[in-house]
Amino acid sequence: MTGVLYLIPNTLGDGDAAALDAVLPAPVRARASALHYYIGENAKTTRAFLKKVGTQRPIQEIEIRELNVNTPPGEIDKLLAPILSGTDGGLVSEAGCPAVADPGALLVRRAHERGVKVVPFVGPSSILLALMASGLNGQSFAFHGYLPVDANERAKRLRDLEQQSRKNKQTQIFIETPYRNRALLDALIAGCAPSTLVCVAVDLTLEGETIVSRTAADWKKKPAPDLHKRPAIFLMLAV
Repeated sequence: MTGVLYLIPNTLGDGDAAALDAVLPAPVRARASALHYYIGENAKTTRAFLKKVGTQRPIQEIEIRELNVNTPPGEIDKLLAPILSGTDGGLVSEAGCPAVADPGALLVRRAHERGVKVVPFVGPSSILLALMASGLNGQSFAFHGYLPVDANERAKRLRDLEQQSRKNKQTQIFIETPYRNRALLDALIAGCAPSTLVCVAVDLTLEGETIVSRTAADWKKKPAPDLHKRPAIFLMLAV
């Protein structure tokens, strides 16, 4: 029999064990603490996560392998090998839910192909938390990840997304590298129709959590929250 691949959510930012307790249910923490095989984007940060969770055996006895954007596709089966041999394993992301905007999706797909049971656990998802708190359409939405870095290409992409949002009454969701947050918000304010709703959700579940939904016209009139180097989610709905 094969083992089980558990998808273990992480916190959305730095914090101690108390911060983890606030966002992960006790049964999730209990299962996470019992596993002795883990796959994460970075071994060091995976160990830091395990220290917060608490482990039933010394951390140095827990096997941790890395899966990130630099992992060759041919390595996926090697990562699954212990699970295929009967060992339960955990997939953990750097932040939030694994396999969502995360390289772990490749491992999950291969697990299904190889007949491995996949069990997702409850935990914080910045995408869904932002959507919940935005007041925008939660019936129809799309997540697009990162937009183009080039200003002209980004502006064109935002125009396309706004048209798609207006046509389908669909909330558009995207993210940005924290140091470019302000540039993205400025592009949204400048390029969107005055009535288009724009929401910015910053530091979700953290002490500095800030969520603001306004029309593009109102964003021009009122000060924006400090976005510099803070994890943020951007949402747009053309109405």
